[in-house]
Amino acid sequence: MSSQPVVAVVGGGQLGRMLVEAANRHNIQTNILDKEDAPAKNISAGKHIDGSFADKEKTIALGTTADVKTKKTVDVVTVESEHVDTYALEEVAKSVKVEPHWMSLRIIQNKFHQKQHLQKHSVAVAEYEEVEERTAAGLAAIGDRYGFPFMLKSQKDAYDGKGNYPVRSAEDIEAALAAMGSRDLYAEKWAEFKAELAVMVVKTKDDVLSFPTVETVHEDSVCKLVYAPARNVSTAINEEAQAMARKAVAAFKGKGVFGVEMFLLKDDTLVVNEIAPRPHNSGHYTIEACPMSQYEAHLRAILDMPIPKKSLRLKEPAVMLNILGGARPDTHEQVAHAAREVANASIHLYDKGKSTPGRKMGHITVTAPSMAECEQTIAPLLELTNKLRLERTDIGPPHSQATPKSKPVALVGVIMGSDSDLPVLKLGLELLVDTFGIEVDVDITSAHRTPHRMDDYASKAASKGIKVIIAAAGGAAHLPGMAASHTTLPVIGVPVKGKVLDGQDSLLSMVQMPPGVPLGVMGINNSKNAALYAVRILAAFDDELKQKYEKYVDDMRVEVEAKAEKLRRDGPAKYLLEMK
Repeated sequence: MSSQPVVAVVGGGQLGRMLVEAANRHNIQTNILDKEDAPAKNISAGKHIDGSFADKEKTIALGTTADVKTKKTVDVVTVESEHVDTYALEEVAKSVKVEPHWMSLRIIQNKFHQKQHLQKHSVAVAEYEEVEERTAAGLAAIGDRYGFPFMLKSQKDAYDGKGNYPVRSAEDIEAALAAMGSRDLYAEKWAEFKAELAVMVVKTKDDVLSFPTVETVHEDSVCKLVYAPARNVSTAINEEAQAMARKAVAAFKGKGVFGVEMFLLKDDTLVVNEIAPRPHNSGHYTIEACPMSQYEAHLRAILDMPIPKKSLRLKEPAVMLNILGGARPDTHEQVAHAAREVANASIHLYDKGKSTPGRKMGHITVTAPSMAECEQTIAPLLELTNKLRLERTDIGPPHSQATPKSKPVALVGVIMGSDSDLPVLKLGLELLVDTFGIEVDVDITSAHRTPHRMDDYASKAASKGIKVIIAAAGGAAHLPGMAASHTTLPVIGVPVKGKVLDGQDSLLSMVQMPPGVPLGVMGINNSKNAALYAVRILAAFDDELKQKYEKYVDDMRVEVEAKAEKLRRDGPAKYLLEMK
C-alpha cells in the first residue's frame, strides 16, 4: 500500500459522501464512479469517473486504470450500494482487491439468495419461499400456508420499501401481482415483531466486530429514527443481537462494514431481516456517538488498518432523525434551520439540491447523557418533520407517527426481605427519587422464603440496566450477601433493627462476608447513607449527578453553618429551648 492509500468507490451518494469525509481526515484519496454532480464528488479531489455505477466498462476502468503521474492503480475497490455490476467487480478483482468480496455482493443483492445463504449458515430468518407460480391461485396457496398478512418481495433491486408488498388479505393478491410486475419474487411469513433492531458489523482480516444494538423506527417503509442504544431492550438481548449479527456477517467473504437489520419478536427471539454489505442508514449515529464512525471503520477494515474494539463502543446515548424531502423543494432546509436552534444537534445535509418527496436529504443526530434527554432534545424536530410529512399528497396518512418513549431505566435496585423493612427504606428512597431524580426498582424478595426469586433478581439486575443494589434485611440478614454472590454489581446492605438484638445480629451478619464476596454495609436502619453511597457510585460516571451531589453536600454545609451561627448568637440555653 502506498503512503497515500487510494480507494475507489462505486457510488457517490450520501453514504459515499460520509465515507469521503472520513477518508479526508486520514489523507486517503477516493476515486468515485457516479454521475457528475454526485454528493461525494463535491468534497473529494480524487480521479473520478462520470457515469452509472451499474456500468460494467466504467466500473472496470475505475478499478484498473493507472494514474498518469504515479503509474499505479487503486489499492482497493469498495461500494456504496449493493446494486452494482458484480460481474464487472469479478473482473476487477483479478488485479485489484474488491471489498467486500464480489461474490458476497452478488449473493446479498438477491435477497432470496441472501436468505438461503443465511439459513445455510444457521442464522435465524423468517419463514420464506420462492414464488414459483405467479398467479392469483399461487399466491392464495401461500396465504393458506402462511396465513394473511404475508410479505411479497422482489428478489432484486428492492430498498426502502420499494419492491415489497404487504398482502393483507386475498383481496390484495391481484394488486400485489400488478405492482410487482415481472420481477422474480419470494414470499415471507409476516413477522409479528415488537421492535426493529440493527447492528453495524465490522469484518476485518482477523476478526468480526460489532457496534451496539440500535432500534430503528420506520415510516412509509423508510427509516425515520434510530435510537442508540435500543430502547427497552435488555443487556442480554443487546448482546444476543450483536452475536447474531456477527455470525451472519461471518458467513460472507470479504472485509468492511455490514448493516444487519433484524426483528425482535414478541417472544424475545430474534430473526435477521436483511443485510447491507456497506455502511448503513442505521449507523449514521456512530459519527457523533462513538469514538470511531462506521465510515472510518469501513476504510480501516478494507485497508487493513487497526480497529481497537473499544473504538466501537457508545460514548453516550443518541437519536438519529432522517431528513426526508417534503411537499416543497426546500422542506429539508426548513428542518435544518430549526435544528440549528437545538443545542447538541449535529446536522448533516447531503448536497442533493432540491428535494423530492420522500428522498433522503440529510439527517440530524442528538447526543446526551441519557436516552430521556435525547428524546426531549429531538422532540421539537420530530414534531416539525411529522407536520411536514402531513403536507405530502404522494402518500396517504401515516399508519402511526407515535414513537413510544423509552421506559425510564432504573439505575438503583432496592430490595427487602419483607414489607416490614419498607419504612426503614423510606428515607433513602425519597432521597434517590425526589432529591436526585434517580429511577429505582423496588421489590420484595427473601433469601430464605423465596431463594429462587432472589437469585433471579440479582443475576438479571445488570441486564435491566441497574448499576447498584441496596438490600435491607433483619435478623440473620442473608439477603444482601446472597444478592452479592449472584451479581457483579456493587451491593449495599442496610441492617434492619429487630425486636431481639436491636439489629446487632443483622449488622454482624452482613459485615462478616467471606473473602471474595464484598458487601458495602451501612449502619443499622441507615437507608439514608445507603442511598447517598449509591449516588456517589453513580456520580463517578455522571457529571450531572455529580453536580447534584456536590450541591447536596454544599447545602449540608450551609445548614450546619447556619446552626452554628444561631448557637453563637443565641447561646446554648435559648437554642435548646427552641429545639424543644
